[in-house]
Amino acid sequence: MPTRKTSQALNILIGGEAGQGLVTIGELLSRSLVRSGYSIVVTQDYQSRIRGGHNTFAVRVSAGEIYAPQESVDLLIALNQETVRLHRDEVSPQGLMAADQEFDVPENRCLAVPYKDLSLPRYSNVAALGIAGFLLGLEEDLIARLLDDLFGKKDPNLAEQNRKVLSSAFRWSAGQKTSFQKLPKVSNPPKRLMLNANDAIALGALSAGVRFCAFYPMTPSTSISLSLAASAEKMGLIVEQAEDEIAAVNMAIGASFAGAPSMTATSGGGFALMVEGVSLAAMTETPVVIVVGQRPGPATGLPTRTEQADLEFVLHAGHGEFPKAIFAPANVEDGFYLTRKAFELAERYQGPVFILTDQFLSDSYRAVAPFDIGNLPQVHAGADPVSVNEPYKRYALTETGISPRLLPGRSRHLVMVDSDEHTEEGHITEDLSIRTRMVQKRQNKLNGLRGEVTPPVCEGDDRPDLLLVSWGSTMGSVLEAASKLREEMRRVATLHFSQVWPMAPDQFIGYLQEAREVVCVEGNATGQLARLIRRETGFEIKRKILRYDGLPITPEWILRELNRAS
Repeated sequence: MPTRKTSQALNILIGGEAGQGLVTIGELLSRSLVRSGYSIVVTQDYQSRIRGGHNTFAVRVSAGEIYAPQESVDLLIALNQETVRLHRDEVSPQGLMAADQEFDVPENRCLAVPYKDLSLPRYSNVAALGIAGFLLGLEEDLIARLLDDLFGKKDPNLAEQNRKVLSSAFRWSAGQKTSFQKLPKVSNPPKRLMLNANDAIALGALSAGVRFCAFYPMTPSTSISLSLAASAEKMGLIVEQAEDEIAAVNMAIGASFAGAPSMTATSGGGFALMVEGVSLAAMTETPVVIVVGQRPGPATGLPTRTEQADLEFVLHAGHGEFPKAIFAPANVEDGFYLTRKAFELAERYQGPVFILTDQFLSDSYRAVAPFDIGNLPQVHAGADPVSVNEPYKRYALTETGISPRLLPGRSRHLVMVDSDEHTEEGHITEDLSIRTRMVQKRQNKLNGLRGEVTPPVCEGDDRPDLLLVSWGSTMGSVLEAASKLREEMRRVATLHFSQVWPMAPDQFIGYLQEAREVVCVEGNATGQLARLIRRETGFEIKRKILRYDGLPITPEWILRELNRAS
């Protein structure tokens, strides 16, 4: 089995209050790093408030491939005193802190910055960007061009002021003596995109031909719909902010019924309101893609933090029995390609398909190669009226369970649908023999979905002493933890699920049985994937590493928990 190797990396942590502009400089720094040829993994930690509260923007960077965030800090950019207090002990022995000279800071490994001399207070974040850029060895001109891109169109004078502050920060930094090691230069930087998973999901939907999106804003899913809205006029789609999530899902179902490939995006609390719509899509056999961005619950919980606790909720959402598919992207690339597949399956199997992501992945920028869309199949809504048997029956009983779906008003055929149990023609019925056949017809589609499951990926040693099982956004941390363990000469493999339903046990049961020990790594309190695997295969994963404090799982967390459990 293939094994991925991880590279040496630096971890930069920018900390401050909401409203101090740390996200702006964090994104600019990240974009500068990507354009300079580096790989990044961004982790954003923010409180649920508009202004104030301690926030961080962490950028792990490397000239090679990296997959996960890191706990220890190599460069701490402190925009306020609280950042110093909270994160000074996280700075590595070779690391450095850059903080305002007016802060109470440790004497060692600290660069005291005279922000008042470098800029007006409103530009302090750009001065911090310049200091970080110099310390990392980035080109001033590259960062200046990004400032122009951001501010130039809005206000050329503002862009000029920012460039002056950037230059002041570079000049001041060049006069300081530090032992901080700059990043190694990358020759011939590849052209890559800087995207997070929400960006990729929006692009995947656009490439699949989405024509309608309805949503009600809810962290961490909102940026998916906003990205689609930004492209709506150019790409010919409609994005509607509904009055609530109930309206949003039903609008999406209605648009899909009329022939527009449709989606909605929400989080756990919003999805709770959408559940009746899920059943409606299943009974009317209407395609719809639903993105659920997980965050800690129940209720409002921790609305801006991360978790993986909605797997069972989404799996069982909707009353009655009907087939569905659930994807859980592991990274940005998965976000794009699995969204495309979600639209394909929703149209082919005529029902709800889910994308289950989380706050960590939604906000985590990565450097990714441009997507190859040349050979991807087109998603087409509805069947060709010429191909249907007459008289047309919307819910014709077939061996596959899939009936020809004509779009209303697009042919001479009458299209009848009903949320009650219905006949093949779509008329309401209480004939119980028909009821039985309709249930079987809908369930038959599950066989087809099982035949198209994206298989879990197994990497590492054959017949390992330790097999780490994961799903969704935890893959990167599991891969890096496994890599560390192999450096200790342990036989380790990983098994990762990017589709969590339906399952095809033949694809992975052998890996579980061959490993001496299996440990499941999940971002929830009860081990939901481990429980699902046991239900579907009978194989019990006895050891679990679970995190549910609102923070993403890191390689260090996994290694500590493994040592604690052994």
